[in-house]
Amino acid sequence: MQNTDPTKYYVLYDGDCGFCNFWVQWILEKDEKDRFMFASLQSPFGQEFLKERGLETQDFNTLYLWKPQGFYLVKSKAVVEIAKILGGTYGFLARLNFLPVALTDVIYDKIAANRQKLATESCLLPTPEQRKKIIS
Repeated sequence: MQNTDPTKYYVLYDGDCGFCNFWVQWILEKDEKDRFMFASLQSPFGQEFLKERGLETQDFNTLYLWKPQGFYLVKSKAVVEIAKILGGTYGFLARLNFLPVALTDVIYDKIAANRQKLATESCLLPTPEQRKKIIS
């Protein structure tokens, strides 16, 4: 894919979702080690990611965490891995890894199905430094 950095983790999310944008902003604020880049699933970058893997290109209910030349994780596994990468007080979420994915993905799907109701009215307004981490 275009200009990817193999040292970064790429978070692909629903760019039209206020709830998702809230969590992108949260990760941006907690990413003290500059490990994450972001792209909406609707963006050319996001669409290319989905097409290259034969994934659905019109359903944006799934969060993806991708490491170039490596792996990608979906839904609850992506959430747990993001927490693990952030470490510190957020690393406790990595302990949820012992739960079956079928169970944690059911919880993820319930939240995803209701995310528009959970959304705040605020928009993501990244700082100039954070804007460098968002791929279109």
